[in-house]
Amino acid sequence: MSGKIGDEVVINTIRFLSLDQIERAKSGHPGMPLGASHIAYLIFDRFLKFNPKNPRWIDRDRFVLSAGHASAMLYATLFVNGYDITIEDLKRFRQLDSITPGHPESQLTPGVETTTGPLGQGFGNSVGMAIAEKYLSSYFNREGFKIIDHYTYVLASDGDLMEGVSSEAGALAGHLRLHKLIVIWDNNRVSIDGPTSLTWSENVLERFEALGWHVQEVEDGYDLDALEKAIRRAREETDRPSFIAARTHLGYGSPLQNNCKAHGAPLGKEAVIETKKRFGWPLEEFYVPEEVWEYRRRRIEEGRRREEEWRKLFEKYRERYPDLAELLIKAFNRDWGEEYRRHLPRFEEPIATRKASGKVLNAIAGYLPLMIGGSADLTESTNTYLKGFGDFQADNPLGRNIHYGVREHAMGAIMNGMAYHGGILPYGGTFLVFSDYMRPTIRMAAMAGLQVIYVFTHDSLWIGQDGPTHQPVEQLSSLRLIPNL
Repeated sequence: MSGKIGDEVVINTIRFLSLDQIERAKSGHPGMPLGASHIAYLIFDRFLKFNPKNPRWIDRDRFVLSAGHASAMLYATLFVNGYDITIEDLKRFRQLDSITPGHPESQLTPGVETTTGPLGQGFGNSVGMAIAEKYLSSYFNREGFKIIDHYTYVLASDGDLMEGVSSEAGALAGHLRLHKLIVIWDNNRVSIDGPTSLTWSENVLERFEALGWHVQEVEDGYDLDALEKAIRRAREETDRPSFIAARTHLGYGSPLQNNCKAHGAPLGKEAVIETKKRFGWPLEEFYVPEEVWEYRRRRIEEGRRREEEWRKLFEKYRERYPDLAELLIKAFNRDWGEEYRRHLPRFEEPIATRKASGKVLNAIAGYLPLMIGGSADLTESTNTYLKGFGDFQADNPLGRNIHYGVREHAMGAIMNGMAYHGGILPYGGTFLVFSDYMRPTIRMAAMAGLQVIYVFTHDSLWIGQDGPTHQPVEQLSSLRLIPNL
């Protein structure tokens, strides 16, 4: 739907479906849906490549809501774009056994790419998704066959960027020049406790410039034309990830605009009525105009057509490169075959477990070409280097050894992102005691059912001379408490 009037109808549908979800549930976060629904709409309407009837299409663009507390906005956006979410699903927001939980869960809701809520995780995941796209496109694409060719878009909040993991992951993204990663910052300058100026005075744009990103600022975050032009410029960037700061307002248009009270609690019936009146919106709950129903039907048809075009190209690719095509499909089904098992080494003599692990990784690497990984600057100690397969770098996207630097938290989030993306079997190593640095990401991987391999070495109390700081006394028992790990 083009034209400002049409845009506003869909945007307001997203805004007020979000508010109605939150009011009915009597809990939720209305501030960001009011303030940033137009950004989510713009990404989906103008840029995102997707098929709502096949949310797992291999070559779709990925949209990551790093600010998972705005889940009501995400569900409303997915609804208007034709995903298998109904009005009844929206009415069951934050209820037991619904597919619209309080924070997004990737394995539960069609169209949700990542499980987010703990701030910063989605940002880190997006870097892993961009790494996966870069490696897979380099591995599988051939002249005339861009089988893997998509972007990762992120909508991030102030809180996402306050979390240290965003700086860790952002630094690596800049170093690797992941130009198909586009982050949009919902810069509303309000946190739960009050204005962000209470705790935050850094120049965020200069931070990302220093990290090697292409940085833009949209001073009027509600100027759709300016936002669209900024995203188009980001897509034209071929050597850096992009960061776009959009100046917005928490609780936009409501009696609580720019008030921290709009962040994490329902506005209340009277305030919702007042907000709808200000926007000229019907007071009916879960109101969807007929033109938005038509928009939804059209998005479904457009998505089907887009994937069908890709499938026609893929069939020609399969005829020309049958082995590659088969490997790609199997990888996205997490089918790694059986051949690698026949090459697992046997150990007759005593050997340090980390050395045995390194021998296993190198023995099977040739039979698992989509297994890539590394360590948090402990490659030699953890024996996680794949010999003869090169380093993954900006100028060597087919390298299979990722150097994460001393960034355990980012390493965990990035590995999760590769697993969310699909087609990659990621692994990463560090000392067991430093699993504490990446524990939030391990928990998220277990919750989302991701296939991620952790290589935790130096797992004994008998590491002696390093002293108690490096002795993993409680880590193993602690990790065992994480469900599904």
